Amino acid sequence: MDNQPERIMLLKIPLDIIPPENLQLFIDNKYKSSRKNYNIVLLSLWDLLRARRNSEYREFLFNAALIIPISKSLIKGVSFLTGKTPVRHMPFNFIISFLSILERQEGTLFLLGGGNRVLKKAERNLRSTFPRLTVVGRCDRKMCKQEEAAVIEAIRKASPDLLLAGRGIRGEELWIARNSSELNSGFRLWCSDLFDVLAEKRKRPSDAVFNMGLESIGFCLRNPFKFFRIFAWFYYMLLLLFYRLFKKK
Repeated sequence: MDNQPERIMLLKIPLDIIPPENLQLFIDNKYKSSRKNYNIVLLSLWDLLRARRNSEYREFLFNAALIIPISKSLIKGVSFLTGKTPVRHMPFNFIISFLSILERQEGTLFLLGGGNRVLKKAERNLRSTFPRLTVVGRCDRKMCKQEEAAVIEAIRKASPDLLLAGRGIRGEELWIARNSSELNSGFRLWCSDLFDVLAEKRKRPSDAVFNMGLESIGFCLRNPFKFFRIFAWFYYMLLLLFYRLFKKK
């Protein structure tokens, strides 16, 4: 039985189907193989739409080792166009599972992004929860452009198994893409609110809310301008209908 992720296309953008029980095998295979750059993407609906209009971000996705769908709309879109049902992962739960697997390998971790106070508390909580996972460095979001070369050198020298990045770094996910060739080999993963959640500054959506696909309501309450994303959602629905009617791939 093939336990490798199945890469499929949705509106010409790639995403992967990987059940939670196959995640450890994926990480173990990559961890034990010849060391390379393995970028992991948590893909939302808005990310997919951004990739359709932003060639740099689209290239980043095509070169990623694993693209995890996190929006319920993506799951419904794949089902509507292909009849397949990808596994949807909650970002926080996915990262905790990833860290648990990496801890069993006694792996190493570098933290990048977030405020200094938040990052320190997130690191303390990570050390407490995953005692065999070694944090080999951290850098908060105050890194200016002139300091980037020194930060990249620090990451390369620390050679972490996982570079875990969060909100605040210049270019966000694309910072990883733009500096990929300068970084060490290993896993890289970016998640916007991760450090705030790890530092207990912000609550993650409950499993029940996430399973119903209602987690965006909380985001909109924190930032009312996100209510305008409803227009992007309608555009996505029209794209799905167009591809279905005209059998686009």
